[in-house]
Amino acid sequence: MSPLGQRAPDFKLIDVLTEDEMALREIQSDIATVVMFICNHCPYVKHILDVLVALTCDYIPKGISFVAINPNDISAYPEDSPEEMRKLGEEKDFPFPYLFDPTQNVARAYDAAC
Repeated sequence: MSPLGQRAPDFKLIDVLTEDEMALREIQSDIATVVMFICNHCPYVKHILDVLVALTCDYIPKGISFVAINPNDISAYPEDSPEEMRKLGEEKDFPFPYLFDPTQNVARAYDAAC
């Protein structure tokens, strides 16, 4: 994980829910921005997902922005493909962008780890 207070690395990734390319600067808030690295198959994500969505719904109106990024290799985890990501995001009604990081470059820039 990147140290607190460090400037967040910018990125441009595709939002699987809208099929739009999004950059951090387009998502970020002046108050706070939460960058979450999640994936469909992770049992920990599955366990907290409903609460996570509810939490984001509580804080988005307060000016906090959220973005979820899935950096998984879909050849190793087919359930994390953009198509499956879109299904999950629509099923759970994600109020935040769900971005696909096919090269894992963004995850590496953030020192994200499972």
